[in-house]
Amino acid sequence: MAFIQEDFTYQDLFSENTYLQDVVSHYAPQQYQKNISDDLAKFSKRVCSDVLAMSQKAEREEPVWVPYDPWGKKIDDILMSDGWLDLHRVSAEEGIVATAYERKSGEYSRFHQLLKLMLFHPSSAYYSCPLAMTDGATRVLELCQEQGPKDLALPHLLSRDPDVFWTAGQWMTEKTGGSDLSRTETVAELENGTYRLYGQKWFTSAITANITMTLARTIDPESGKEGLTLFFVRIRDDKGQLNNIDVLRLKEKLGTRAMPTAELELKGCEATMIGGHGKGVKNIATVLNISRMYNAVCATGVMYRLHSLSRDYATKREAFGKAIGQHPLHVNTLFDTQTIVNASVHLISELAVLMGKVEVGEATEEESHILRIMIPVAKLWTGKRAVSVVSELIESFGGAGYIEDTGLPIYLRDTQVLSIWEGTTNILSLDALRALSKPGIFESLRKNLGMRVSSFPTNFSAEKQILNSLLTQCDQWLEGCGQKRSLLEAGGRQFTFVLAHIYCTVLLVEFAAKTQKTRDRVMAQRFCHNIEAPDFIEDQAYLDLARETLFS
Repeated sequence: MAFIQEDFTYQDLFSENTYLQDVVSHYAPQQYQKNISDDLAKFSKRVCSDVLAMSQKAEREEPVWVPYDPWGKKIDDILMSDGWLDLHRVSAEEGIVATAYERKSGEYSRFHQLLKLMLFHPSSAYYSCPLAMTDGATRVLELCQEQGPKDLALPHLLSRDPDVFWTAGQWMTEKTGGSDLSRTETVAELENGTYRLYGQKWFTSAITANITMTLARTIDPESGKEGLTLFFVRIRDDKGQLNNIDVLRLKEKLGTRAMPTAELELKGCEATMIGGHGKGVKNIATVLNISRMYNAVCATGVMYRLHSLSRDYATKREAFGKAIGQHPLHVNTLFDTQTIVNASVHLISELAVLMGKVEVGEATEEESHILRIMIPVAKLWTGKRAVSVVSELIESFGGAGYIEDTGLPIYLRDTQVLSIWEGTTNILSLDALRALSKPGIFESLRKNLGMRVSSFPTNFSAEKQILNSLLTQCDQWLEGCGQKRSLLEAGGRQFTFVLAHIYCTVLLVEFAAKTQKTRDRVMAQRFCHNIEAPDFIEDQAYLDLARETLFS
């Protein structure tokens, strides 16, 4: 009989995985642990069964744009797979957004919610994207003073009833640029007491959402000054008609193809100002903080899922007389990727706890400062690591990893977006550097890390020495750059990567010290010793030569 290779199996990543159970015990107080663990255990069974099937159906049946009805009327319908619609229902019923705002676990509700999102994302066909924007819009409305949009939308955004639940978009990107919001060309004109928006949005995810947050230029009627302002928009009316919005096309993307991403023209769509004239960039930062956290959580989730599949396959695929999981080189490769995956789990867990504390007003000033600098760092580091880790893990399946109907290549295509959405690696490195320029932020982080490293147990003395050396190198680089902006920017990526490695090592060591498990100690040590020493650029002449070489 001809040989047939046994397939990999989708694992229950919580009930059958003591690591995540230990993570909950480590970060959440005992009074909340049972509620969180019971919910995650129940949901983790779904994401590898019925929810996975919904996702696979949505991936097979991509969105279809219908611009006109049979009689030539512009309708711009977007036809979605039943799988996508079912994922909407699951998102509502499971409270993927609502869990953070119901606050049944107090300030640890964010931690609960984002761990649940981590389990959901790999089986969501990227429904996690509209949920990120829904969460961001919810937080903006929770904080805003404008009662109209708040009273209208919040009951929908936080509903667990699928027929009531709304999702939101986030329309920022224009032809002039993505992260450079200062080049926004969309304008808001006040017509008979109502703002109407005119312009084009080049990249709008979740066009099937109910509402969106977007930026437009306004003129302050009192001062006459122009500014960027945040607006709340109902995408369609109660009859399903678009709000003076034309769909120009759906984007042909490398991945995330189950989710409709459109190019739009706003032709006087009715909108409501949020947060006051000229404060759009400040107000949209609230959305970006949450969407960047979602990005980091989703990057962690896809690494966690694919690593589980790779480990399972390594017990079933044989080469040279034994399972590939018995070959030392394969074991070492999988262990190194596991250290990155686990470090990511701890990074998002720690920041989720800090975010939850900030949202309920329980965070200290130091914790708020740490969250400000570490959100962009976490997003860029996990996004970049996900691309490399997923590529490595796809390779671990050999030729099967390159075959579409195994379901593996989609992970590689989809993951690439995680280093691009919500700011590329370089953009977020610059954002972290901007945070450094604000009084007290880096000082808070530096003091916090220094104290935590000094508290390492004696069996982590080598790791303490490595981290102290890295912290000193960062201090010296920042001092050496001084006010030389070009040198700071040139080293920004290396600085943020080293910062992420230091922070993750601290988290892994603290976890190992609490669990007292050999597994966790070795994991922390291996991760720390894999950190590459930074080679900061400290010479302006080098930068000038590099620029001349590239662009002359």
